[in-house]
Amino acid sequence: MRAVLDPNVIISAALSRGGSPGRVFRYWLEGAYELFASPMLLHELERALAYPKLRDRIAADEAEELLELVSRQGRVVEDPHLPPEISSPDPEDDYLIALASVSRSVLVSGDKDLLELSDRIPVYSPTAFLALIEAFGRDRT
Repeated sequence: MRAVLDPNVIISAALSRGGSPGRVFRYWLEGAYELFASPMLLHELERALAYPKLRDRIAADEAEELLELVSRQGRVVEDPHLPPEISSPDPEDDYLIALASVSRSVLVSGDKDLLELSDRIPVYSPTAFLALIEAFGRDRT
């Protein structure tokens, strides 16, 4: 299984390791799915981790380690050059849809605009993706 994690999911995982995003992230570290990223995703993650409101909760060295982990252990591919066939109401999220499409991955996000597209693209909330991972794991045994 392949997945693109919206930076909001990765940040939520760092903030609350016991919540659904944290569990999704741990499943990746355990090899339950392949994580895809791109330079745009890594840039957005880096930019968001530098916000003062997050710096109070995620130390600079932890943010750097998180970026390093995703960029080294995730599968970083080129940013898609074409817009996605289906667009988000928020055009800034279109690169995530395109990345998931070209990498043949599901998109995992907590973003309402993206989740509203679930009838048209494979996008899941962290909780729904956990259920998918757990069902996939049961089917493989």
